[in-house]
Amino acid sequence: MSQLEINSSNEEDQQDFVTYFADVIIPIPLPGTYTYRVPRAMQDYLVPGCRVIVQFGRKKIYTGIVSAVHTHAPKVYEAKLIIECLDTNPSVNDYQLKLFSWMAEYYMCTVGEVLNAGLPSGLKLNSESFIQLNPDFTSTDDVVFSDQENKILDALETNDRLSYEDVAAVLGIKMIHPVLKDLIQKGRILLYEQVKDKYKPKRKRIIVLDDKYLDAEQELQALFADLEKRPKQLDVLLKYLSQIGMDGNQRSTVSVDKSVLTEAGVSASALKTLCKNEIFHEHEVIVSRLDSSVGRSSHEGALSEGQLAALSEITEGFQANKPVLLHGVTGSGKTEIYIELIKQAIESGGQVLYLLPEIALTTQIVARLHKVFGSELGIYHSKYSDNERVEIWNQVNEGKVNLVAGVRSSVFLPFQELNLIIIDEEHESSFKQYDPAPRYHARDTAIWLANLHQANVLLGTATPSLDSYQNALDGKYHLVELLERFGSGSLPKFKLANILTSRKNKRMQGDFTPELIDEITQALERKEQVILFQNRRGYSPYLICNDCNHVPKCQSCDVSLTYHMHSNHLVCHYCGFKDAVPATCEACGSTAIRTVGVGTEKIEEDLKILLPEAHIQRMDQDTTRSKYAYQNIIDRFENGETDILVGTQMLSKGLDFDNVSLVGVFDYDRIVHFPDFRSHERAFQLITQVSGRAGRKDDKGLVVIQTGEPEGGLLQLILRGDYKGFFQQEILERSSFNYPPFYRMIKIVLKHKEQHVLQQAAMAYVATLMAELGKKRVLGPQTPVIGRIRNLYIEEVFLKVEKKGVSIQKVKELVYRLSIDLKKKKEFNSLRLYFDVDPV
Repeated sequence: MSQLEINSSNEEDQQDFVTYFADVIIPIPLPGTYTYRVPRAMQDYLVPGCRVIVQFGRKKIYTGIVSAVHTHAPKVYEAKLIIECLDTNPSVNDYQLKLFSWMAEYYMCTVGEVLNAGLPSGLKLNSESFIQLNPDFTSTDDVVFSDQENKILDALETNDRLSYEDVAAVLGIKMIHPVLKDLIQKGRILLYEQVKDKYKPKRKRIIVLDDKYLDAEQELQALFADLEKRPKQLDVLLKYLSQIGMDGNQRSTVSVDKSVLTEAGVSASALKTLCKNEIFHEHEVIVSRLDSSVGRSSHEGALSEGQLAALSEITEGFQANKPVLLHGVTGSGKTEIYIELIKQAIESGGQVLYLLPEIALTTQIVARLHKVFGSELGIYHSKYSDNERVEIWNQVNEGKVNLVAGVRSSVFLPFQELNLIIIDEEHESSFKQYDPAPRYHARDTAIWLANLHQANVLLGTATPSLDSYQNALDGKYHLVELLERFGSGSLPKFKLANILTSRKNKRMQGDFTPELIDEITQALERKEQVILFQNRRGYSPYLICNDCNHVPKCQSCDVSLTYHMHSNHLVCHYCGFKDAVPATCEACGSTAIRTVGVGTEKIEEDLKILLPEAHIQRMDQDTTRSKYAYQNIIDRFENGETDILVGTQMLSKGLDFDNVSLVGVFDYDRIVHFPDFRSHERAFQLITQVSGRAGRKDDKGLVVIQTGEPEGGLLQLILRGDYKGFFQQEILERSSFNYPPFYRMIKIVLKHKEQHVLQQAAMAYVATLMAELGKKRVLGPQTPVIGRIRNLYIEEVFLKVEKKGVSIQKVKELVYRLSIDLKKKKEFNSLRLYFDVDPV
């Protein structure tokens, strides 16, 4: 079904009255499911997991998922009919329905929000609103149309219908609803909905030689003789046969892509004549968008003794039915162990999910996996088109893909025989979804999913999260350690560059200390490569006026605008607002405007001045927006075309380059002093991980850290690579102040366009929470670092709940009920409130 128009009631005739009903999950942020009547024609094949088209409200049309079929009519409303079933076989399986339900309950959101996040948009058919002239309209003297209304009516005289976007273009304004409302009330236009199927199969034209020529050598020879006097037609035949690999009676295929013949220079008219004479046949076929050209090869290289020992211990953990935490230092060869485990899982008939925190990391990993598993591998992330993701979804559902490598959304895929989940870089905060709901953690969700499938789980990292490491010490996880680098690689050395001393002595070159610039120069002279890490994109965090200290800020957010030199704009990284770079200060008119701070763009620019001969590449969100941008940047660096790679934290996530001997770290102090109880944990993980990119082959690498606090205690632990020392120090503080992993946390976010209303609501909510839960469990309300985003003021409340002796489910139910009571009050009915369970 490609299109479906809804104009009238969809009631069945009384003679077709049915008694079956279906509970349907609709992808909207409203609680629960909604019950619809099942038409008699669907009763034989409609089952849980099928996609259905349903009407919600007066006109809106959605794609929903059937969660249950039964004979119980709803008591408080009359059930509407299901309009259409889109599936002959369910698109969502029972495992997924259970997962959706658990996520909605655990993460305190609606099951519709989970569905909206989990189902690829190509599988969702939502309606679009259109207007058309009302053929039954009768003009009267008292009906007068405004100029704007007449513009719309004139446009409808030459167009059968107009979409909302068309109307906005006709009027040249965005706020079109008041005008349309008046036209509807006057009876001049009708509003209707049209449903469109977003998924479009990829099609191509193929050419096939008639069977009688393929099956009989004599017929083929006769055809050659017949075409000798028609050289253009003979050329078509010869090029066709060369494409299908004809060798005597052996051939690899019988069909050839028509575009291949066209590119080979065959005559279009000659091919058309051959098809007309039924010598050739032309067909349109549906083909996969997924690359299946990579063949499977054997995995080269034997595991070391350390890797074999780790593999044996991992197997012991699986046999004990526990998640396994593999703590392996950077460069220890964890990926080789993953590959061996994947082989074993696939050979036993199971499917494997390989979770990665970043799209950037998939590029190198996928290349390695392709060499071993070929077309058995599927890739799933947001850089793939909607249509490609639908095809991966369908192949997983049909059991045609045994291994999926993907980012956090891969947990939603319809695995049938899931045997193993590998969570690489398990400590990464990128596994956490922030906005919109569900605000889930893919690591924790994957562990629950594995338990549902009775599958094995392996968490791998060089810097375990405190939560996971504590779980291992408590016996919930099975701990395996791999604390030496694989082969000839060795852990890097560190050098600290005191940025305060260099500034005081006026020895800085831009934002580079002399130590860092000297080491970069020496590395390039040795024909070695360099990675420079700055966890802030853009050119400069902000501009400032030297005369009045004015800083340009976003109109909609309480944040300074970041200067991007490449596009010559000031940009808000929270709402996307862009503004031109001012020539004069908007506050005092001064021209004395300067940049403050440094981003990846400025580092790249400074390097071009300091080292004009070097080939420099930047890798951040601004340079990796297109589908293959990550791959192209990494390929150039791997091939030696790039000398220096500058980037944000995506550089720290498991990338492996043999020729990198130097890593430079900017802005260490800002990372450490971020106002969050996890800031030290993040700093240890981030610096350790990015340092691990150096010296991964034969020589020991070097890491230069620019800091104003070279004697800092955390930094000394990083320099020694002392994870256990760091853990022991940090876990004592967490225990003393009642933070995870000893307490559960729930963050409650309140937003409102009026600051005073928000503050009143937050204080009232906190008062009720404290009365029910006690003051020690409630922190706030407090304004976050960025207190206004998209013209909404923000307040936050944190709940800390003991893991033992308190039912977290009852706490969630109480917190949710109190939030509903709060929003029922007239003065707070426009309040926005949501929950973030296990915030990171």
